[in-house]
Amino acid sequence: MKIKVIASGSSGNCYVIDDGKTKLMIEAGLPINKIKKALNYKLHEIDAVLISHEHNDHAMAVKDLTALGIDVYMSFVTGLYLGLHPNEFYEAQEKFTNYIGSFNVTPFKTIHDCKDPLGFIVYSKVTKETLLFATDTAYIPYMFSDLNYIMIECNYDLDILNENVEKGLISQERKNRLLQSHFSLGHCKEFLLANDLSNVYAIYLLHLSNENSDAEKFKREISELTGKMVYIA
Repeated sequence: MKIKVIASGSSGNCYVIDDGKTKLMIEAGLPINKIKKALNYKLHEIDAVLISHEHNDHAMAVKDLTALGIDVYMSFVTGLYLGLHPNEFYEAQEKFTNYIGSFNVTPFKTIHDCKDPLGFIVYSKVTKETLLFATDTAYIPYMFSDLNYIMIECNYDLDILNENVEKGLISQERKNRLLQSHFSLGHCKEFLLANDLSNVYAIYLLHLSNENSDAEKFKREISELTGKMVYIA
């Protein structure tokens, strides 16, 4: 399975996974022209798009994609919140599998300050590999097995966040919001330790904060903890 990172962070999120038969975009949080350019203007090769929730940095281009006739999957509430008619998107429901080309996509609930956010388990019938995708979540109340790729938010380091609050660089209100809606380095470590990583090839750390993260530290510590290849998206 090939993974392409187009963008990751508060300014926009967009990823593409490809098993040689089906290309699936996850998130569309950039202007449509930037997405087209990143794909070498081969947007027509994308078979479908998964949207985790309605925030602009994850769903900005949704209406453009649906207008182009590309299949988009999201929770029913997310679709309505984005102003779509039910006929304009496919519903993704927790624990119900969507069959998209050679991919089986099973959503699960995440915890964020929005209406009905989802993470995704994606299984390829071609490569026989399983990918977990989870972003913008305070925690993940599930355990998983037989994973090969993990794409997971690692937004902030609590020590860096506290230091920024003390310096007046980050407000207490913003800190409280991060604690209740985003995955920290500590939470990421706890999640990885709680799951079976024996078949995992690579871990992608997503949505790092510009102010409250340290990419080199995150990569080093997750690599040392898991013994796996770690990439910063």
